[in-house]
Amino acid sequence: MNKKVILQDLGSKDYKETWDYQEALFKGIVDLKIKNRREQANLETPNYFLYVEHPHVYTLGKSGDINNLLVNEAQLKEKEATFYKINRGGDITYHGPGQIVGYPILDLDNFFTDIHKYLRFLEEMVILTLADYGLKAERSEGETGVWLDVGTPFARKICAMGVRASRWVTMHGFALNINTDLGYFDLMIPCGIKDKAVTSLNVELGKKEVDTEEVKQKLLQHFKILFKAELIKQKTEV
Repeated sequence: MNKKVILQDLGSKDYKETWDYQEALFKGIVDLKIKNRREQANLETPNYFLYVEHPHVYTLGKSGDINNLLVNEAQLKEKEATFYKINRGGDITYHGPGQIVGYPILDLDNFFTDIHKYLRFLEEMVILTLADYGLKAERSEGETGVWLDVGTPFARKICAMGVRASRWVTMHGFALNINTDLGYFDLMIPCGIKDKAVTSLNVELGKKEVDTEEVKQKLLQHFKILFKAELIKQKTEV
């Protein structure tokens, strides 16, 4: 039987506001799991998949190096960008307009209790979606995310990933470049990896703009199959 996952598209939303919302959903699931264990109850825990697009923002994971941000506060302001240190894994990344950001907030007890498998499934979802556009995307050994031309001098990253998990509940997720202004990646060392380029779907396809909504739907189709999930669309006032 497929597990229900509540789908919410938040549209364009401030990073901190979205982070707070993620934390609230995450805490709700964890609290319910603690209650189930304490009271020997069997209440069903919810699962969420959030879509969002952020204004220009740089985020640094808990194991990241601040030196990988190559600009100061004044320069960030000039670029109309913000910066946050956050509680996911990974180093520094960028979010901004023209990028699909997905935050699955799942109780992996409902699916499988294997965080490495979880990350590989997220990568596979993106790889299969890019294959729908005729692109051969793949993993790069030791580097989470999705890449093109791995193992060549032309290797370039198209999707970054960083997650947090506690009591088998996940948060944070992936950022797939669709119509992204790649100039913003020049202000940092993406994911702390030097000498490797970043790309976006519109650049790879040679198009001015790719239909973002179409890509979102393709991602969801692959997510449903990989995770054996039933998606339930829900509006939100966040």
